[in-house]
Order: sequence, then C-alpha cells, then structure tokens
Amino acid sequence: MGLAALALALVGTAGEAAGYSPGCGRIPIVYGIPPWGFHTGPPIGETGSYARGHGEIDLEASTVSGILCQESRGRDRPTRAITMTVEHHLVYHSHYAVMWGFPGNIMKIIIRVRASNDPKCKVGTLGRATLFASYNGVRSDSVEFFFPSACRDQDHLYHGTQVDNQVPPL
Repeated sequence: MGLAALALALVGTAGEAAGYSPGCGRIPIVYGIPPWGFHTGPPIGETGSYARGHGEIDLEASTVSGILCQESRGRDRPTRAITMTVEHHLVYHSHYAVMWGFPGNIMKIIIRVRASNDPKCKVGTLGRATLFASYNGVRSDSVEFFFPSACRDQDHLYHGTQVDNQVPPL
C-alpha cells in the first residue's frame, strides 16, 4: 500500500472516523444473550427509523464498550445514518428500575458519533443513550438517544414489543 493510500485509510473521509462507515450495514443484529445489546426491530422500508448495538460491560469496574448505529429514512430526504461507539465510563446501571410501569434493568451510557452522513451531526459529537430491558416476561423494552442541538434529528425513542434489549442484571 502506498503512503498516500495508507494516510487516506487512517484518516477516513470527512464524515467518518477511520474504520467506521455511517449506518447499520456493518453492524450485525446480535441474537442470544450478549453482555449488552439491542435491536429496535428489523431494518425499515422507505420511511421510518431503526437502531441496533452491542458490546461488553464490567459492572464491578463501571466500564462499558461497544458499537451502535441508527438509520432514519424519510420520503422527502435522503437516509440519515450514524455509527457510534460507547465511551468507557458506565454512567448509570440498576437492576431495580421501573419504566413504562414495569420493572427491569437500565443502563445509561455516553456515545460518540464515529461516522455520519447527516450534515448537521458531525463526527466526534457526544450524546447519551438509555437502554431499558423489562423482565418477568413483559415486553416493554426501550432505547432512547439524546444529542445536542446540532444532532437533534438523531434524538429518538424506540419502545415496545419490537424492541429487544439485553441489559445485564447486577
């Protein structure tokens, strides 16, 4: 590989950090019981949005890692897609949470945009995600993304029976 090609590969394009591309194309849905993971349902048709992610967690050390993606499609605009990684500090975790009227496990993490084709949501932007996994046979899981104003089009709440979330207990 030539020096110029190597430099380009390491830097990436303006919309992506090296090694990342916008969207969910390279991020698999992880089935079974990963350390943590979620998907908000199958990929969508012409309109709508979906997200997925998975990673590792160490509750004793309060550390977490992983990768997430989100794609949003609309009739009057191109698909907006971002890929995110998890900052290593686990912000919050509980086995005794209640959301939507049901008990479950919750974790709150800080995420960083690593690739984006959304012109307003730049690579490097920090956001937050809250993942809730209901238990006792109830299917009321949720994933919510929060971003600063420049990325507010990427704020999204996914909730309901189509959301499959694994948040580890204590």
